[in-house]
Amino acid sequence: MKKKVVSVLLCAGMALSLAACGSSSSDTTTTDDTTSAAEETAEAADDTEEAEEAEAADEGQVLNIYCWNEEFKTRLTDHYADYEEIDSTTGQIGDVTVVWNITPSDDNAYQDNLDATLLEQETAADDDKIDIFLVEADYALKYVDTDYTMSVYDLGLTEDELSEQYQYTQDVMTDSDGVLKGVSWQACPGVLFYNREVALEVLGTDDPDEVQAYVSDWDTFNETAATLKDAGYTITSTVNDTYRVYSNNVTSKWVEDGVINIDDNLVAWVEDSKALVDAGYTGTSELWSDDWSAGFYPEGNVFCYFGPAWLVNFSMAADTEGSIGYEGGWGACEGPQGFYWGGTWICAATGTDNETLVADIMRTLTCDADVMTEIVEADDDFVNNQSAMEALAESDYSSDILGGQNPLSMYCENAGSIDLSNTSIYDQGCNEEFQSAMKNYFEGNATYEEALDLFYTAIQEKYPELTIPE
Repeated sequence: MKKKVVSVLLCAGMALSLAACGSSSSDTTTTDDTTSAAEETAEAADDTEEAEEAEAADEGQVLNIYCWNEEFKTRLTDHYADYEEIDSTTGQIGDVTVVWNITPSDDNAYQDNLDATLLEQETAADDDKIDIFLVEADYALKYVDTDYTMSVYDLGLTEDELSEQYQYTQDVMTDSDGVLKGVSWQACPGVLFYNREVALEVLGTDDPDEVQAYVSDWDTFNETAATLKDAGYTITSTVNDTYRVYSNNVTSKWVEDGVINIDDNLVAWVEDSKALVDAGYTGTSELWSDDWSAGFYPEGNVFCYFGPAWLVNFSMAADTEGSIGYEGGWGACEGPQGFYWGGTWICAATGTDNETLVADIMRTLTCDADVMTEIVEADDDFVNNQSAMEALAESDYSSDILGGQNPLSMYCENAGSIDLSNTSIYDQGCNEEFQSAMKNYFEGNATYEEALDLFYTAIQEKYPELTIPE
């Protein structure tokens, strides 16, 4: 508000200065006109200040934010200048108290808590209403196509302000009427992260371009797995490491006309994974398990992981002494196929009494190129601003975790080609249940057909409206 008032006053000052610089022979009419203009400008400044003070007075006193981990809280704390931390669950922005409601995603707890609270949104007291909540790509459509989320344009954001964002990040949050319901500060194109020490030992090089030749497509990737096995390493920690790559490159949706559909690329994942497991080239552990994360350390004997910037920077023990990331021991190359994984989107809850503040947070964290560049340089995140990322890709930016490599050009290329045309509201449930069912097949506890039956049963329990293909 002060910046706008100062701007108006500066305009008044400029008008007076221009008058002073005029000819001394100016007549009385000119002087009167100048004085009148200055008075009108000053009155406009007063009106602006009064209007903005009235608007601020209409805003709420509590900003309730619902999320599942500390990531967004860290971004707001570190990169929103007006935020002051009070304690682990409370902050302050001006006169507004920020309350963090953080519920982990385990067992769907976050969504369950969010859903129950949203159902009470209309009748809740102003200080108890949700103002901001966060969503992930896998279940974004569940909220986007409802009245619980506000249009970002109704908040005051403009197409011009949002024009530098990667298109797929807006596609995720666009409802069936073409209305944008949320924005993100990050984009999440994925690459292959490889253990440089293992690459040098087994492949004779840790150069990203040269390593890429060993993983350039799935046939070559599987051949390299055999070479690594002979040297005592698994190519990945688990078959689930490659799942996102295959599933992001499907040519059809999980559900077609109400019928469960298994895309050919998912069948290819099953076939390739079964062969790798049977040969001892990879394992079957769950993502986020201790067995899966053992490869974050040298003694885990794992060659590579697949993921976006947030995985290697925030989820692979890079801040833990003795880990590969801590020693700058990872490298990055494109891998067999481009893909994306995850991402966090900011939604304004319908009924918020803090629309102006919510809009400013969105605008600052997802539209301000300077702030977004700061996020990359401070946090190694990949942000949702094409010009900023392309500039950094050509700069001397480097990642300590990646041994001084600048991976941003790879991220930029992948981010521009992400296609969400085959996503659906069933993605989260189908992806989870498919991997769970196929584990029985990979471990020899069921035939492929039996594993498929397990999948179909689980999906029909979760989504009774769907039918099994004949």
